[in-house]
This record gives sequence, structure tokens and C-alpha cells, in this order.
Amino acid sequence: MKRARTEESSTSPLTSTSTYSSLKPNHVTQDGTPGHTHTQDRGSDPAGKDGIQPSTAMAGRVVKVSKKVQACTECQSRKIKCDLNQGRSSCTRCEKKNLKCTINKSLQSILVDEAEWKVGMQNSSQQLQAAVGEILNVLNLPKLSSFGPKAPSVVKDGSPMPQRLGQYDSATASQTEQRTSPQETIEVTPRTMPMTRENSNEPETSQEETLIGAPMGTLYEVTKLRHLRNPEANDSFRSPLETDFISRGDIGIKDALDLFGVFNRSLNHYLWGGIALVHSSLDSVRKSSSLLLAAILCVTALHIPGKAAIFDICYAEFTSLVSNSMLNRSHCFDTVRGLCIGAFWISDLSWKLSGHAVRIGTELNLHRSYYRARKTNGLEHLDAARLWYLLYVCDHHFSIAFGRPPVIHEDQAIANHENFLKLPGTAQPDLRLLSQVALFIILTKMYNIFGPDIDHILEEYDLALLRGFNMDLDGWRMRWESQLDPNPFISTYPSKGVALHYHFSKLQLNSLSLRGFKELPPTELSPSRREYANLAISSAISILQLVITQQDIREGLVGVPLYLQTMITYAAVFLHKVQRKWKSLHLVSDAKVARELIQQTIDILKRVRASERHLAYQIANGLEKMLDRAKIEDQSSSSNSATGIPGYEASDIAPFSVYGDSMDLFDEHYFPLGFFDVTSITGAAPHMNQDDRIIM
Repeated sequence: MKRARTEESSTSPLTSTSTYSSLKPNHVTQDGTPGHTHTQDRGSDPAGKDGIQPSTAMAGRVVKVSKKVQACTECQSRKIKCDLNQGRSSCTRCEKKNLKCTINKSLQSILVDEAEWKVGMQNSSQQLQAAVGEILNVLNLPKLSSFGPKAPSVVKDGSPMPQRLGQYDSATASQTEQRTSPQETIEVTPRTMPMTRENSNEPETSQEETLIGAPMGTLYEVTKLRHLRNPEANDSFRSPLETDFISRGDIGIKDALDLFGVFNRSLNHYLWGGIALVHSSLDSVRKSSSLLLAAILCVTALHIPGKAAIFDICYAEFTSLVSNSMLNRSHCFDTVRGLCIGAFWISDLSWKLSGHAVRIGTELNLHRSYYRARKTNGLEHLDAARLWYLLYVCDHHFSIAFGRPPVIHEDQAIANHENFLKLPGTAQPDLRLLSQVALFIILTKMYNIFGPDIDHILEEYDLALLRGFNMDLDGWRMRWESQLDPNPFISTYPSKGVALHYHFSKLQLNSLSLRGFKELPPTELSPSRREYANLAISSAISILQLVITQQDIREGLVGVPLYLQTMITYAAVFLHKVQRKWKSLHLVSDAKVARELIQQTIDILKRVRASERHLAYQIANGLEKMLDRAKIEDQSSSSNSATGIPGYEASDIAPFSVYGDSMDLFDEHYFPLGFFDVTSITGAAPHMNQDDRIIM
């Protein structure tokens, strides 16, 4: 009995607070019992070897306790055996004497409770952070990590207080975020449909104030569900500078400033005098829209030699932001501008970006801005109307280039576009933009009348319609060419561009006379069909001559949007195929002149200075392969003629793809797979001499 009492006394709890506070962590023994300052229990090791370490280690595991206090305070005070079992709330002695049977917590129990508390608090903190992140994502607010932490609390000794909650998790998360590429940092989208109701009525004119409105607006008025409401332009929202890829260090601030300066001085003016960019500084763009920032830097890096690495970074960031924007509901006008800028120059994304921009633009009610601008003459509505016209031109650029139906149709704002010029505040950029609107109204009517079927041959009565469209194009050139003044950044390109677009349109229109022929006609072409075929050939020659002879056109070959580069290529391939495949019809009077024009165009495209990812080099390489293949065929044909073998084969006849998928002209013999995919280009740009001028 004496020995048992001695063993019990060795495990007595620490009831004094001062005694507990004087113990240090390295005085806890291996089995979890508190050690004494003057001796160690039998069989225990020093804490420096196996003892419990600071509280951060405790948060990761539960403390193992080999001995626990099992005697109540009444039995301990009298040093008698206590029969309190785990399943009972009171021992026998306390029950008989009606005493309160309690057990004092030992140091081991306190450590166990503290570890469990820390684990629970960490789990709660993580759940809270995840919930706040979901809320910020739904409200289209910056990520939780963008809200900087407050200054750490300082204890009495002057050292910062360690972060007790989530210390390991936050450090790991920050390191992971730094290593994550833009394509991997995709915002989490809600996994369930949001059913949040509005707190107040819509600030604009509500459905109750008008009798007739959109059916979805009526549904919103009844349910007040936020996801049914048509989102307004969120220009008041500003992305913090700390969250963009410049602040993350993906691209240096000096490189960003240089790229923005080049865009502002050159590329921006090829988009009709700066309609697509209303900001005068890089900081202003960064505060407004990260997507617009990425689009500007990506497009500019594509036009500067030696910037392929920066282009890859900007391209990855831009595509990541575009992907995230697909399901977002809050957008601003600069989101639309960024998508348009990307569409005009990034060839592998142009069709998708233009369609996405149109959808967001209609969500922002840009199609109504023309009427609001006429009513109020407000600058905000004026800029919104300009943006709607820019969307129309962007949409129709790639409708023509890809041979697909346009998304935006001719509403009153488009049909009455010249009335927009009567509003106060319009200037030369508006004239340039609306000249494009007027042109694509004509081209869209052509598309609607003649259709997209590339196998359909126009009948003779269809050819009579071509004359009226030719007259419309002649009137368009007379109306606008003299109205466009020189630009201080791109010289006389605005008026020269009218001539270039005029010949583009003439080529597209009159080449319809040859559409659908899969073999040579059994008889001679009718006089009217031959007339329009010759007009198409003349237009193709005029396009190449403008590129070769006009300095402002030649210097803009790199900076102009993709549509113009596509049509220059189209003219060269059309001229070559007419001269090669249809030579028995004698449509091209001088085949040597046609070859020389194409070769001079190739030489000019090779001399331009841009990133090796730029499409100009690929166009030059493709056209050169086309001519080389023709030379081989000529040599083979002449050798066959010498041996009596006919050199003409029916396979030399190729159909003309006009107003269908016009990329059919760029077949596998002339252009590589992925011709319009800038990310697939791995070869270096052609060697450039020192006297070659950078087209900027």
C-alpha cells in the first residue's frame, strides 16, 4: 500500500499556476508526464531528444499521453485509492458522501486540449477563407490574397507575435501561388446556380416604368434574382495593381512601358485613330482592366523583333484572362476593347475573340448607346456608340475573312451611321471608323444575296447584280477617300487604306463570276462573266501594286490588322491560280508580270521587322513555296513536252473559294498546318539587314 501511494504521488497534478508557468517545454518527459526541475522520472529521456517541441509542432499532431490522472481531487487529497472508471461520472466514496467528484487537468491533458483546439481552429479558418473566396469570386472582386495582412502584433519583448492560425498553410499557399503559371491560376466558379436576390431595384429605368420591355426583364422584376439581371457596365470597378502579371513579376515594368508606348504611338492608330484605347498611360490601363493590359502588351510584343519570349508570357496571361471572363457577369467597356484588340491581331484567336466581344457588348447594352448619344449628347454614350461601331467592324472583318455569317446585323444604328457624324464631339477617327461601317454594309448585302455556298455557280441573271454592287463600291470610294486627313503617326495611310479596301472589295465581288467551277467551262466564258473575271484580276493586281509602290502601305504591312494581311495574301494566291490553273482561258494577259508582282510582295514581307511569331514571315514563306512549286511544274511540263507527254492534267483545275471558307485557297502545298496559329511557329524570322526599317 505504501508503494502504491508513492507511485500515485509521483503522478499528482500541478495545481499551482505559478508552478505550471515555470515549466518549460523541454521539461516534459518522453511519456508525456511533467518532469521535475531537480531530477527525472525513471525511464524518461531528456526533452531535447524526444520531448515535445514548440506549439507549431503541436498543431500538426496529437500529443500521446501514456499516463493520465484517474483519481479525483477528494481521493487525491486523502491519498487513498480512487475507483473512478472511465464510464462513471463519480467514484464510490464521493457518491456515498455526496461529494463533488472532479479531476484536475494535468499538463498532459492541457497539451492535448491545446493541440485539438489548434486543429479545430485551423479547419475553421480554412473553411472561412474558402467561403470568403467564393463570395469574392461571385461578386467579381479581387482574390483574398490581394488584401494585404495587417501589421503583426508585437508582444512585450518586442518580437512579432507568431501567427498561431494557419501559419504553415498560408506560407505554403503563397509559395504555390508564386510558382503557378497564369494558365493554372483559374478562379473557382460556383458549382451551383446562384439564387441571390437584389437588395434594391435596378438603378436604371425599371421594367415597371415602361409597358414593353425584354421578357427576361419582366422575369427579373418578378423574382429579383440577380443572375437574371442584364449586367450594366462596371466601369467603377478597378483591378488593384497588385494583382496583375506585372506586379507578379512575370514581365518587367520597363518592358511594359516600352510596349505600351509602341502601341500608343503606332498600332493604336491603325485602329482608326485610337478608337480602341482611351487611356493615355500604362497605370491608367492597369487600374482599369487586366485583360486590356494583357491584350495591348501581347499584340505589341508580336510586332517587335526579339520579343518572342515576352509574347509567350503575355499570350498565356491573355488567354487565361479571356477564359476566366467567359462565365463572369461583371464587365466593363475596356474588357470589350481588350477583346477587340486581340481579335484584330492574334490570328489563332480572332474569330472566337470577336464573337465573345460582341456578346459582352450586347450585355452592356452597347447596341442602345447610339440612341442614348443622340438624346443626351453625353461623352459616355458617345464612347459607347463608338465601341459598338468598332464591334461591328471587328465582327465583319472576320466574317469576310473566314466566310462565315456575321453576328451583328444592320440595325438602325448601323443603317443611320452617318447621322452619328452630326453629333458634337465627333472627329477624324469617327470618319475613319464609319467609312469601314459603310463598306461592310455593302459587303454584307453581297453575302446575303449570293450566299456562302462555294459550289454554287452564278447564273447569267445573277451576274447582272454584280454591276450594281460595283457602282456601290465606286460611290463608297468617292465618298470617303477625300474625307480622311493624314495622321501624324501613320501619315497618309487613312486615305491610302480606302483605296486598298476598295480593291479588296472589288476582288471579292467580281471573283464571284468564277465561283463554283470545278473544271474548265466546256465553252468560252460569256462576255459578262469574262468582264467580271477580268475586273477581279485587275483588282488583285492593283492590291499588289499598292503594296509595292505606296510607302505608307508598305510601312504599315506589320501594323495593320489581320484582315488586310489576309486579303493581300488572298490577292496573290488568286492571281497565281488564275494564271496557272486557268491559263487556257487567257484571263491574265501577262503571266510574267503577275509572277513578278507576287515575288516583289514576298521580298517586301521578308524585309519587315517583327517578332518571329508574326504572320508576315509565314505569308512570305508560303507564297515563296507556291512559286517554287510552280517552277518545278513548269520544268516538268517542258521536259514532258520534249518527250511527247502532255503536260496538262485535269487536276490542275481548282475551284475558287470565294465567300466560303476562303482559307481553302491556302492549301497544304502552299501554307503549313496551323497557318493561323501563332503559338505553333517555332522557326526564327528571316535574317534582317541593318538598314531594314522596323514598321512601327
